[in-house]
Amino acid sequence: MKKKLTLALIGLAAMSALVLTACGNNGTQADKSDEKVLKIATEGTYAPFSYHDEKGDLTGYDVEVAKAVAQKIGYKAEFVEAPWDAMLAAFDAGKVDVVFNQVGITAEREEKYLFSTPYTMSHMVVVTNTDNKDIKGLADLDGKKAAQSLTSNYGKTAEDAGATLVSVNGFAQAADLLASNQADVTLNDDVAYLDYMKQQPNAPLKVVETAKEGVPSAVLIHKDDKELQGKINQALKELSEDGTLAKISEEFFGKDISK
Repeated sequence: MKKKLTLALIGLAAMSALVLTACGNNGTQADKSDEKVLKIATEGTYAPFSYHDEKGDLTGYDVEVAKAVAQKIGYKAEFVEAPWDAMLAAFDAGKVDVVFNQVGITAEREEKYLFSTPYTMSHMVVVTNTDNKDIKGLADLDGKKAAQSLTSNYGKTAEDAGATLVSVNGFAQAADLLASNQADVTLNDDVAYLDYMKQQPNAPLKVVETAKEGVPSAVLIHKDDKELQGKINQALKELSEDGTLAKISEEFFGKDISK
């Protein structure tokens, strides 16, 4: 009798263990399925903002800021890489939640999208081949070929100045076209130019004009997602106050570009 009772207790314990294990597994799976994911669009070819390091890992100022923001609001960061034009198309189609890619704030974009508070302040530069003597600034772009992303803020500025746009996916490609004289000029921000020249010190490029006013860049958010906008703005505020944005800036630029 004692033996039968012992076997019964062992069987009951085993069944209890199986039930607990099943509950535990179901709980874990539910946790994973309930995990909030922030789908972040970025180019991945736009150093030092968004690029792959020597190990092949995606990094850069925008990428690290995006990771910090996602963590701050309790989301898992999931990156979707694409050239600028394709990126905006994916965003418009609702395939991603936000864009972290030095998106300039314009009145035209504000009619269609929401923006976060700015997390970058840069200055536009006019860049040419070192041998170019015709272009001394933005006023000299009429009739020239400008290497730009077609839907970028800088592309619109170049076009408004009279330039014909030559489509590129990023500054590195624009620099190659300038070096080979397949384009006359490119407009971009000063930190992207300085970083490129740090990596390619012998590149035949020069800055002929630097804009006096800073250009703010922010997170691009869907027009109907004000709740997410509020969360991101609060996260950026806290990351600025605790020094995280300044630390990330120093890592990639040696100075704070977040203010």
